[in-house]
Amino acid sequence: MVTSSVPRLVVAAPSSGSGKTTVATGLMAALAARGLAVSPHKVGPDYIDPGYHALATGRVGRNLDAYLCGPELLAPLFQHGARGCDIAVVEGVMGLYDGAAGQGELASTAQVAKVLRAPVVLVVDASSQSRSVAALVHGFVSWDPEVRIGGVILNKVASDRHEALLREALESVGVPVLGALRRAAQVATPSRHLGLVPVAERGAAAVEAVAAMAARVSEGCDLEALVSLARGAGPLPGAGWDAGAVVGGPSLPRTLPGRPVVAVAGGPAFTFSYAEHSELLAAAGADVVTFDPLRDEQLPPGTTGLVVGGGFPEVYAAELSANEGLRKEIAALVESGAPVAAECAGLLYLCRELDGRPMCGVLDATARMTERLTLGYRDAVAVSDSVLAGAGTRMRGHEFHRTVVEPGAGAAPAWGVLAPEKRVEGFVERGVHASYLHTHWASEPGVARRFVERCRTS
Repeated sequence: MVTSSVPRLVVAAPSSGSGKTTVATGLMAALAARGLAVSPHKVGPDYIDPGYHALATGRVGRNLDAYLCGPELLAPLFQHGARGCDIAVVEGVMGLYDGAAGQGELASTAQVAKVLRAPVVLVVDASSQSRSVAALVHGFVSWDPEVRIGGVILNKVASDRHEALLREALESVGVPVLGALRRAAQVATPSRHLGLVPVAERGAAAVEAVAAMAARVSEGCDLEALVSLARGAGPLPGAGWDAGAVVGGPSLPRTLPGRPVVAVAGGPAFTFSYAEHSELLAAAGADVVTFDPLRDEQLPPGTTGLVVGGGFPEVYAAELSANEGLRKEIAALVESGAPVAAECAGLLYLCRELDGRPMCGVLDATARMTERLTLGYRDAVAVSDSVLAGAGTRMRGHEFHRTVVEPGAGAAPAWGVLAPEKRVEGFVERGVHASYLHTHWASEPGVARRFVERCRTS
C-alpha cells in the first residue's frame, strides 16, 4: 500500500476572526524562507486565502472540501498537492468543529484533521481574557478525542504580563503554547463585500502583508516545535489524486498538434478557480491558456472553448465593459457553438449588462449588485444536457455572491437545486453552461472530459 509521510499540521481556531489566516500564511512563509518546500492547503470552498498561501510558498494553493468532493477525496487531493514537499500547512475554516449546516462534522476542519491524521494548532484570540483561556482550550481539546490538538498559538496578546497570565492558565490543560503574537495593525489585510481582497488585486501590498505575517510568526512562534509537531503526523495510506488517471488519460498526446485550446479567464476580475480544473482539462487533452479580460483585447489564438470562473466583475465592470473588442469576440465564439463554462462571475460577464454597463450580451439577462449575501452549499442535479454534464448528473456546489441575475434561469436551466431549497437556476444555451454554482470538478471528472470532447467536435 502506498503511504504518505509528509509532515503536516492543521491551523484551526475556536471561531472565525481569531487569526487563522495570519498565522497559517505567516507560518507558510516563514518555513519557506528557511528553505523548506511548503505545500499550502485551505479547508472549504474559499478561493481567496489560497492566493495568499501561494504568495507565501511559491506553490499553488489548494482546497480540501469534504462537501464538494466527498471525504474520500480529501487524502488523495492532499497527497497530490503535497507531493515532493517537505511540510504541509492546512488552514482551517470557521471554528474547528463548524461544518456544513445541519451535516454534523461534514466539511469541518476537525473532519479534515482526522482524515489527514494531522495534529491541530489552535489559534486563540486572547484579547479580553486571561484565565478563561484555559476553559476554552480544555473544551476544544476534550470535545472530540479523535482530534489531536498539539499546541496553542495565542493571538492579539496585549503585553508581557498578559502573556504570562495566559501561559500560567494553560499549564493546567496540558497543551503546549507554541507561540504568542502581539496585536499588529500592519498585518491587517483589507476586506470588502465577499471577504479579503484577493492577492491579484493588491500587488506589492499583498507581498508586504505576507512578509509582515511571516515576521510576526517567526518572532512570536516556536518554529522548531511546530515543525516537530508536524513530523508527528501519522502515515497517510493511499495514493495521491492523479488528473490523468481519473479522466482516462489525454485523448491526444501533448507532443502532437490538434489539441483543442481552452481559454481560461484570469487576472484581477476572475481570481476564483480550483487548480484541479485546469489540470483535468489538460489531462483530458486540452491546451489550457489563461487570459485577462481586463487587458487582453482578443482571446488566445485558436480558442475552441472558454472557461470563465468566479471573481469580482462587479468591481471591474467599467473596465470589462470598455474592452469591447474582447466582448464581441466572446459573443462570436458563443454564436459559433463553442463550449463555454461560466460560474458566478462568469455568469455576470455573459449577461447583457452588469449594473447598467454592457457586458458580453450572450445571455438575455441582466445582473446587478445587492445588499443581500447569498452563501452556502448546494445539492444540485443537471436539468438540461450541456457541455459539462448530461441531464440527471448529480453534483454538489457552493454559492457566494451579493449579486442577482434577472431572470434567474433560462428556458433550459443549468441546475435544479435540491437543497437547502428547491429551485432551478442558470442557463444552458447553444454551447453555454452558465450558473451561480461553484463546483469542484475533481468530484465528477467526466465534466472535464465531456467539455474537451465538445471543444474537439464543435
